[in-house]
Amino acid sequence: MFLGNSDVIDDLDEAGGVDDPAPVREACTVLEALNRISGKWAIGILLNLSHGPVRFTELERSVPGISRRMLTLTLRNLERDGLIRRTVYATVPPKVEYRGTEMADELYASLKGLTAWAERHRDAIARSRDSYDREQEAAATGDL
Repeated sequence: MFLGNSDVIDDLDEAGGVDDPAPVREACTVLEALNRISGKWAIGILLNLSHGPVRFTELERSVPGISRRMLTLTLRNLERDGLIRRTVYATVPPKVEYRGTEMADELYASLKGLTAWAERHRDAIARSRDSYDREQEAAATGDL
């Protein structure tokens, strides 16, 4: 289990190498997973897949602003991480569906909590940003 950067530092030998590379691997895996799901498009895709299987074109329409290439890359990475399954049906034209895995379902529960938090605090965040921006603008113009 990754407990923080100190775990990795504690395993450095005198030459600066790593005595036990396991904590480094664990840290990299955890950080990679967090980076993957916190990316610009992954949450939107995972939320769409939480309702059941979705075809590529449906995802493309339901995730505003995503390009076909970025959708393809994000889907591949989520599949590689075990968060989605891709099913290709032997039809003409080929039909491809994506669905979330059990791991994605577990993550969805956390995403629902995060979404609820963001909705509850939306107005406060907007007010804070406006206040901060006004203060920064006043500081830049010397109007303090």
